[in-house]
Amino acid sequence: MKKYLLTLALLPALAATAQAQNVHPNHRQLPINVIVGEVEDSLKVYEAMVENSPADALAPNAPRFAIVGKNEKFYLGFGGVVKATMNYDWGSVIQNPNEFGPATIPMPGSSNYNKGNNGWFGISAQQTDLFLNFVALPNNPNKIGFYLNATLLGNGYLPQIRSAYVSYRGFEAGYGFSLFTDLAADPTTIDYDGPNSFTVVINAKFDYRHNFGKHFGVGIGAEMPMASYTDATHTQTITQRVPDIPAYLQWNFGNNNRIRFSALLRNMQYRDMVTNQNKNLAGWGVQLTGNFNICNKLIGYYQAAYGKGMTSYFEDLTGGGLDMVPNMAKNGELETVKAWGGYIGLQYNVCPKAFFTAIYSHLRNYAPKYNNGTTPWDDQYRYGQYVLGNFFYNINDLFTWGLEYIWGRRVNMDGLQAHDNRIQTTFQVSF
Repeated sequence: MKKYLLTLALLPALAATAQAQNVHPNHRQLPINVIVGEVEDSLKVYEAMVENSPADALAPNAPRFAIVGKNEKFYLGFGGVVKATMNYDWGSVIQNPNEFGPATIPMPGSSNYNKGNNGWFGISAQQTDLFLNFVALPNNPNKIGFYLNATLLGNGYLPQIRSAYVSYRGFEAGYGFSLFTDLAADPTTIDYDGPNSFTVVINAKFDYRHNFGKHFGVGIGAEMPMASYTDATHTQTITQRVPDIPAYLQWNFGNNNRIRFSALLRNMQYRDMVTNQNKNLAGWGVQLTGNFNICNKLIGYYQAAYGKGMTSYFEDLTGGGLDMVPNMAKNGELETVKAWGGYIGLQYNVCPKAFFTAIYSHLRNYAPKYNNGTTPWDDQYRYGQYVLGNFFYNINDLFTWGLEYIWGRRVNMDGLQAHDNRIQTTFQVSF
């Protein structure tokens, strides 16, 4: 049957058919698609688009507009979200309207601290997101997917790629979220960063996923290494030779109940200038994530992660130089840093158009100390806390409004601390 212009009612339950990705429990579904072309079963277009897109709640999956090729040889969808935010901070303010990371809270005595900066107003449209979703041979076991999306978070509102990958028979190659990142376990926030302990990394990768029926799934990958470390007096930064290797096992047991166990292996190299040799340190991490449905209206999100030499994977510690730090006892040597973090989030669905979310997140690292209990980096991050509450309302199929409060706290190795409060709102249009 030929249909050149179709209006679809997209049912969220269809998301469960996606095999390559895990659908975010609160991924907003665009209820109307306009499809141009010949298609026998219009719902297959939606299912293919969901399967080919990330589980990230901030990334659109099903398009409002789609083109179907002759004999259904391909599906092409494109769309996005235009998102404007407005915020007011008080305390030791983070002057970034999009990302609220406790690690970036200005600390007294630091170069970016100004006692007069105890309030700040900001506006941004940089979280605007555009995407393209393409599936070739959608009704064939050898189907190929391509997904591309970008925000305006680059300097001066320049586009910044968020995902750009090709998928085939469970393989996914390109640039996107690490296999170690469980996107479906990330609560929906206006804050672009989300919980400070979230293990989120966007990276070049070559991953493989496979589902055994509807309940069990596995994944393993080889991804670009990104060691971030602090050199000692007699050490030197060098290029990395071995990819990071993430893997997971997952069990889905229906109705938004899901548990995933993930592991991460890393090999990090540095140069020992005392012995003039390259040396290797092993990094590792383990993680438990998932969702639980307390009742029909209450959904939970959770994550607990622990490891050594893996701080780059935590949202708040990425690029902080804490994967490896100087060994206090031996010149020319580094050692890995132990860290752990976790969060719990609860989402209450008031009605199909509105929901509340509450989150608590904690992240802590254990950089080594001298025998007398002191450290050479007293101003380094020791732990951070993140508390959030928000409300989202889908005014109609196009417009969404949200209101959010965040409290963040940073504590340094020497006990010095500072905090920031933020209240923000967002207006967004999906197309």
